Amino acid sequence: MEQKKFDKGTGAGAYPYTYYGNNYGAFGAGATGETGVQRSFHDYVLILRERIWYIVLVFLLVFSSAMVYTFTKTKDYMSVASVQIFRRDPVIMQVQGVVDNEIRSAEDLNTQVKILESLTIVKSVADRLTGEDLRQFLAPFTKENSEEPLDAARIILANRKVVPVRLSMIIQVQYTHPDKFIAAKVANLFLDEYIAHTSRLRIEESMKAVDELKIRADQQKKRVEEMAISLQAYREKNNLISLDQRKDIVTEKLKALNLYVTQTNARFKDAEVRWRQVQERREPLSGLLDLTFVSSQQLISQLVQQVAAQKIIIAQLRERYRDKHPKMIEAVNSLNQTEQELNRALLSSASMIESEYQTAFRNDQEARAALASQETESLDLDRAAVEYTNLERDLRISEQLLQNTLARMKETSMTSTIETQNSRVVDRAGPSLRHYSPNIPLNLVLGFIGGIGLGTVFAFFVAYIDDRVKSSYDIEGVIGLPLVGIIPEIKRMEQPEKAQIVINNQDKQVAEAFLALHSSLRLKDESKSAQAILVTSTVPGEGKSFVSTNLALTFASHGERVVIIDCDLRKPNIHKSFRIENLKGVIDICAGTATIEDVAVKDVYPGLDVIPAGGRAKNPTQILNSKGFEVMISELRKRYDRIFIDTPPLAAVSDSLIILPLVDGSVFTIYFNRVRRKAAQFAARRLLEANVPCFGAVLNGLNLAVSGYYYAQYYDKSYKDYYITMQSREGDENAR
Repeated sequence: MEQKKFDKGTGAGAYPYTYYGNNYGAFGAGATGETGVQRSFHDYVLILRERIWYIVLVFLLVFSSAMVYTFTKTKDYMSVASVQIFRRDPVIMQVQGVVDNEIRSAEDLNTQVKILESLTIVKSVADRLTGEDLRQFLAPFTKENSEEPLDAARIILANRKVVPVRLSMIIQVQYTHPDKFIAAKVANLFLDEYIAHTSRLRIEESMKAVDELKIRADQQKKRVEEMAISLQAYREKNNLISLDQRKDIVTEKLKALNLYVTQTNARFKDAEVRWRQVQERREPLSGLLDLTFVSSQQLISQLVQQVAAQKIIIAQLRERYRDKHPKMIEAVNSLNQTEQELNRALLSSASMIESEYQTAFRNDQEARAALASQETESLDLDRAAVEYTNLERDLRISEQLLQNTLARMKETSMTSTIETQNSRVVDRAGPSLRHYSPNIPLNLVLGFIGGIGLGTVFAFFVAYIDDRVKSSYDIEGVIGLPLVGIIPEIKRMEQPEKAQIVINNQDKQVAEAFLALHSSLRLKDESKSAQAILVTSTVPGEGKSFVSTNLALTFASHGERVVIIDCDLRKPNIHKSFRIENLKGVIDICAGTATIEDVAVKDVYPGLDVIPAGGRAKNPTQILNSKGFEVMISELRKRYDRIFIDTPPLAAVSDSLIILPLVDGSVFTIYFNRVRRKAAQFAARRLLEANVPCFGAVLNGLNLAVSGYYYAQYYDKSYKDYYITMQSREGDENAR
């Protein structure tokens, strides 16, 4: 692990093992669940190195399985046949086909691929396999003592593959079988059945269309007949035998009547004017003579002349005769008779003019009535002609539909007999020269890669489910404490020897580890100036007492006045480490029955005093919360440079949390590969929530057999020449 250096201004030190994190005196990253340290590539390599035998085992299992499968599997041969799909059917006749086989898009081509893949084609191919071919086909799949019949179609479906050739209209049919000749035969049968299927489908659809068109033609013919009968009945009902001729006659009559009405109306107006003039001048009758059309009559004109002549004669006779003269009387009588005839002629003329007026009036009314009747007849004829035209048009359309249907039926019937194909065989399949499966190089490569991959995955899986603390990442990244010391594992040694290993010269590596821990604590201002230091752990058995005693001995060996207090009042252990009695101690001091001088064991080692627990307490929390305990700590601060307090595990009891406010900092002991991450993380969180600096974690019991996986830079065989003991160092100093 690379040694990291940090700026002192940020509260980080230059410890030889690792860094402290972002917050030396608080829980930091581990408290929020966001680790300040991320796994590096080197960490993952270490995970794989530690579990290399898992990878080797899984690799051998997978690779050997791949080899067994490859060399025991039946060899299969693949034959490939290809068919070309036409974009449109060959044009023999310019008629529209019933089945549209034109390929316009990728979807249309894919449709043909799906037809080749369909169960219909598969079953047709299976039906074509008979006799000896069927026996050879089923032979590789027949099991001994098996009474269940084999389904050839299912076998074909499982071993055939239809592959469209990219950027072309060619489709390949691939078939795999242990018999290379059968493989080629089945692949060719697929093409034959596909071509036959499309041809058969076209003929069937054409014949079906012919039958449908025939039914429609019969229905249309019947409808045309019904419409023709309806049209004839309508023609007879409305007298429309010759609609155009009748229309012409009615039109001519209408024109003539229009002219006749115009004439009769003119005559009526003229007669009306004359009759009014006659009525205005009828009294006296002589006033009629003012009317030219009256006076111009020959009789009236003659009578007027006669009257005028007789008046002249009478005037002449009156000059000669008197009124009673016979000639005068005769002339007057003749005049009267003429005037009477004139009056009768005038009356007759007036009557004739009146008669002409009445006649003209009647003629005008009759002409108008005839015109109105003719107009009504013309309108009726037009209305009848509209309906007739509709019926006639519907009849023509129906007749045209009938003709089109009959023509289409004949075309379809004719084209159904013409053999055209929408595809052709490009390459027929032949027996393969070498087997297709198994692919030995590919299987071995896949087995090799798969073995390594699965082995790696299995190794990471084992690492994932193994949540015990063992690496610096676990301590710094997950738990959230800086790693300040690493103590190697000690085997086959009694507790007292372990507790004093830094001075008994029995394990040079462990002694050097405590010297490194001492140096680490003295590099940081907080731990350097800390007088009271609490040592605890997560669970029992992690070596907190071992770390406390050896750390105290290390500080004492450097000339400081040190005292170690056994505050584990439930299971005291310090007295065993130094082989001293546990009759009096912390319990007696807090109870006021003894003083520090009474219970302290002086100079267990030069500069080191020990205060045992004084037995097991029934109420340890009350003792640790008492005023006497605070006074004891305060008094010890006056007498000693360093005070090391051994406390119970945090996960078990809360005694350590009671003592924390009275100390300057704490050291958290973690045993290698024993405590779980969650438990250690929870204990560290409780420790740091007290707002008392935690100087870091000490990893105890590192197995040197696996130390190279995690801490190769600290423990190497080449380092052994540099390890020295405390005694040899003292001897060298004395020699000097």
